[in-house]
Amino acid sequence: MSDSNIITKMPPIIETIGAQYYAFNNPDVADFDLSKYEEKVTKTETVKSANVTENVESTVIYASGKAYKTHSQVAYVDIEVEALASDADDLAKMRGDIADESGLIQTPTTPKKPYFAYGKVVELSENNFRFDWYPKCQLIENSDEAKTREASFGEQNEKLTIRAYAFDEKGKMCKNSVNTSSSKFPKGLTEEMFFNAPVITPEDLKAIVATISTEEVQGA
Repeated sequence: MSDSNIITKMPPIIETIGAQYYAFNNPDVADFDLSKYEEKVTKTETVKSANVTENVESTVIYASGKAYKTHSQVAYVDIEVEALASDADDLAKMRGDIADESGLIQTPTTPKKPYFAYGKVVELSENNFRFDWYPKCQLIENSDEAKTREASFGEQNEKLTIRAYAFDEKGKMCKNSVNTSSSKFPKGLTEEMFFNAPVITPEDLKAIVATISTEEVQGA
């Protein structure tokens, strides 16, 4: 019998969407500062779905009368979130609404929307998870529909379109994530650890991993 070079893999499948996280960016001067996020990260467990679409710009480069290569770059990522509900104050802030001391919330025609880091959990089969952080996001669109109450309960959800941009100085990175099914996943890393603050660089993740004790790793 001949030796086979074929390796059969059975990766975990997506089972459900988990919690979502966000932290507003609070720059001192410019519109966005990677080093200036709110100290507290907000978590909500109201997500019904999160559809991610990468918007890619592709350019075919020609040389010697033929296509030499195709240069592709992700321009931005749209995350369409359907949620049961959103915190009123945080949603108003994301929308760029203006709230005064009287409690009146006004929506300007040209709102100044803040940037925020957005994170989500994707639950996979066999007790695996994927944790995603998008460090530079803005709310692009928000819509809801209210219907009359009927004899049986019916969900009335809202939809938010969150756009994630490149956040690094070279404009090449738009997401940081870890996957528990990966051979390189840091043992002992938990959801709470990963989302305790926006993860921006590999050094940020290394700093989190450094806090994991030997006992926690052995018990993971």
